[in-house]
Amino acid sequence: MSPLVFFHFQNGVRGLMLDTYDFEGDVWLCHSFKGQCYDFTAFEPAIDTLKEIEAFLSANPAEIVTLILEDYVQAPNGLTKVFTDAGLMKYWFPVSNMPKNGQDWPLVSDMVANNQRLLVFTSIRSKEQSEGIAYQWNYMVENQYGDGGMKAGSCPNRAESASLDDRSKSLVLVNYFRSPPIKLLSCGDHSGNLINMLHTCYGAAGNRWANFVAVDYYKRSDGGGSFQAVDTLNGKLLCGCDDVHACVPGSTSGVCSP
Repeated sequence: MSPLVFFHFQNGVRGLMLDTYDFEGDVWLCHSFKGQCYDFTAFEPAIDTLKEIEAFLSANPAEIVTLILEDYVQAPNGLTKVFTDAGLMKYWFPVSNMPKNGQDWPLVSDMVANNQRLLVFTSIRSKEQSEGIAYQWNYMVENQYGDGGMKAGSCPNRAESASLDDRSKSLVLVNYFRSPPIKLLSCGDHSGNLINMLHTCYGAAGNRWANFVAVDYYKRSDGGGSFQAVDTLNGKLLCGCDDVHACVPGSTSGVCSP
């Protein structure tokens, strides 16, 4: 799976997808295969990026960050240690507070007030019990990534995910990027096709709008692109309008300005 720009569609919330590996006696970010990191696929020690996230959260006390880890770290408590060393545990949103069986998440304002502003998900089931890191597939559904997720009118679930319309999982992630990524074609992909896919996946997910979307080359489009997709989803999620800028402050859902 490619390293991607990753959006969370709630005001004040941001997110990243990171691939974590054991490498050179530490935890590294790496884009590799078969659970093995190599010199030519290693990016940097994970703590370097995590310290940047700590600095961002410290400087922006109203912001929330979500990390979804494609996790290949086998060292006991390896992830817990690197998050602790980066100074991030003071922002940790505990697994015990995560909604089960599709219940609602806390308000962003409550998460900010409690300073629980870092959500972390792992792809390894056992770490929810052993390290207190939420197992992604207990909380989230996701469509197929790569070319299989870019067929117009179709939004199949990823193999690891429950069915998209499984409402016991409260979060919906939509992938929309090619395999392999092709920079020149991303302009067209993001200039209408992306929003069309979000509507298709809305239906496949039991009439639920995506909370997350993952794309490559997010700045490239012939129009509003990924940013218009963000505005569309924020509008749908926050007030039921087609664009977040049409949401009327203080109004009930569905009241939209021209």
